[in-house]
Amino acid sequence: MSGNHQKYADFIWSVADLLRGDYRQSEYGKVILPFTVLRRIDCVLEPTKQAVLAEAEKLKSGSLPPRLVEIKLRNASEASFYNTSLLDLGKVSADSENVAKNLRAYIGGFSPGAVEVLDKYRFDEQITRLDEAGLLYLVLSKFAAIDLHPDVVDNHQMGYVFEELIRKFSEISNETAGEHFTPREVIQLMVNLLMSPDDQDVMTPGIVRTVYDPACGTGGILSAAEEYIKGYNAKATVKVSGQELNPESWAICRSDMMLKGQDPSKIAFGNSFTQDGHPDGRFDYLMANPPFGVEWKKVQTQIEDERDNLGWAGRFGAGTPRINDGSFLFLQHMISKMKPVEQGGSRIAIVFNGSPLFTGAAGSGESEIRRWILENDWLEAVVALPDQLFYNTGISTYFWILSNRKAAALKDRVILLDARASWTKMRKSLGDKRKLIPEDQITELTAIYKNALAIAADSEHEHHAKVKVFPRHAFGYQRITVERPLRQRFEVTDLTAEAVGEAKAVAKFAQRDALLAALGSLVGTACGTKLEFAGKLDAALAEHGLSKLPAPVEKAVWTEVAVSDPEGQLQTDRKNNPLPDADLRDNENVPLTSMNSTPAEREAEIEEYMRREVLPHVPDAWVDHSKTKLGFEIPFTRYFYVYTPPRPLEEIDAELKELEAEIQKLLGEVTR
Repeated sequence: MSGNHQKYADFIWSVADLLRGDYRQSEYGKVILPFTVLRRIDCVLEPTKQAVLAEAEKLKSGSLPPRLVEIKLRNASEASFYNTSLLDLGKVSADSENVAKNLRAYIGGFSPGAVEVLDKYRFDEQITRLDEAGLLYLVLSKFAAIDLHPDVVDNHQMGYVFEELIRKFSEISNETAGEHFTPREVIQLMVNLLMSPDDQDVMTPGIVRTVYDPACGTGGILSAAEEYIKGYNAKATVKVSGQELNPESWAICRSDMMLKGQDPSKIAFGNSFTQDGHPDGRFDYLMANPPFGVEWKKVQTQIEDERDNLGWAGRFGAGTPRINDGSFLFLQHMISKMKPVEQGGSRIAIVFNGSPLFTGAAGSGESEIRRWILENDWLEAVVALPDQLFYNTGISTYFWILSNRKAAALKDRVILLDARASWTKMRKSLGDKRKLIPEDQITELTAIYKNALAIAADSEHEHHAKVKVFPRHAFGYQRITVERPLRQRFEVTDLTAEAVGEAKAVAKFAQRDALLAALGSLVGTACGTKLEFAGKLDAALAEHGLSKLPAPVEKAVWTEVAVSDPEGQLQTDRKNNPLPDADLRDNENVPLTSMNSTPAEREAEIEEYMRREVLPHVPDAWVDHSKTKLGFEIPFTRYFYVYTPPRPLEEIDAELKELEAEIQKLLGEVTR
């Protein structure tokens, strides 16, 4: 922020001196942010105040519907909001005896959208609290004295002032900052990587670009995106939209949009999954830093209804992730809002933790969502970030960058960019945030990424130590079930008879005692074939007055008397096919060789894998193709793993002896 904006932010921040003692430091924003908004819109409306009052007076006697009345008053105010009260902040602050009453009357004169913002701040509670503490007049007088007229502080500068205040309050409230605030340098890098391929397009005169964030928090990502585009083309039109579930964060974001001249109605309130504020919206750029690992049980019914009833016509046709992590729901929601390619297409960037890369086995919801994304060739890149970047978590994080208009060089390919070492230590930690990505590293990473985009098709290997490029099928595999034949011998021991007796089906059998007596007479019997044992079992049962056993009871008996034995009898089904031994069953991952191979081709690849990797070791194994599942994962760390050989034993031994000598020396000094 340049000095001019800093001057205003510092002046507003000085109000904190008045609050100290009556408010905790983490509560300052509850007063200063809404008062800043109130003073700015008070100044914005001043030139048209009389015109609005005149129009309101005219409309009193009319019978226009409320919607048309609102439009006429907005037109009179020449803004997206208005105020029909005879008061303004100057007049309110002039009557020190009735500040609370007059302030509430003034706020009541605002248009519904502006009132809603102040309500979400719970501003009325703060008026009461300040009034009871004897601070309301002092605080209001300070703000009434600040000149925030647009001809003194333009929308761009005002945006900077407000952003600086948001940043300060987020940092001192870092127990919740991570939920609603993304560090500035993280946003800058994400915006750079997402938008840098379009630098030339953004230069087009009169260009209009739309940006959307479904979990917009206080609006930092939207502001940075607008700033980036305007940095290349000051005459470009940037229209931002977003949605936020947290009331206070929504109020801050909507205020920010009001102060910058954006359309505040484009910042919707509510849950993006169940109360989509932009159902028909399609956007050029979509960015988000959704909360990590948050369960979605509260909206499970609505989401699963959409998945089951709308299928691919809805947002969740590819499936849903496990209930304790809704990260992929945000991405699916964003994908649904991409522009069709024929309308220019879209680009998406989202911040994830490591879980969406690999969580979920083949066929699971997460794997199927990754499959859907890769099969459509939307995934452009995954970028690994340093840990300890965020205020409320020290875990590793990643950018996923997607597009339905990938560069030709990236067709069928995915970039992996390792930025985990691109950080510097902060002088002072802020919660869990101990690292930041400095400006020079952001510049370097952006250049590396742009270069990788340009030459991705030349190789599937390294272009830079931090970059690897893979064909998208490299992240796919077939999860196969390898079976071994069941070989058994049949015997009865004391433990066998006891286990049969404890089986549920046998416990309910009316002739349980006779059955157990028959088995008891066979203790010590061992047979190599099922047929031989069946004859002895039938004879023993007959001796104890039993003939045909009920099917569940018979199954319980055979389950216990049959013992796996590599040298035993091969067990087959009625068609003489070998039965599988569940204890010897194994699973293997067979890498995909193409995203476009047919089921027959994939089955042939499995058989070739078996001939090469399995049958030389277990010649009687086979694959149960009915159980084969297609899976997808992105094992990022495996691709960048660098083996570090252990130190020589001699070196370790010498170090241990040196440490032992130091310990002995210290012990000698203690006992001296």
